[in-house]
Amino acid sequence: MNNNHINYIEFKAADLEVIKEFYNKCFGWTFTDYGPDYISFENSGLSGGFERNDQAILNGALVVLYHDALESALEDVKSAGGRIVKDIFSFPGGRRFHFKDPAGNELAIWSDN
Repeated sequence: MNNNHINYIEFKAADLEVIKEFYNKCFGWTFTDYGPDYISFENSGLSGGFERNDQAILNGALVVLYHDALESALEDVKSAGGRIVKDIFSFPGGRRFHFKDPAGNELAIWSDN
């Protein structure tokens, strides 16, 4: 994995079972369940996942970058004018934070460290 490269993409969905069936049937993607609110997908060309979300989807995709020094990446984002919208939190497999760029696009940076 390379620092600052797009490494993962997340989408939102109200019904994860319907999403799994659709993408498997259309494109042959396979899935791993991580509890009732998250699934990851493989065999798509880029790793990603779907998060259960019952609200209207306004921005359906979350681009996720990788960095091996998460705290340093957070400081870089802040010093460049990004706005942190979710501070560093843990999830199965690592930690991450979310930020908005100056145009208002939300992205995330994760680390397995």
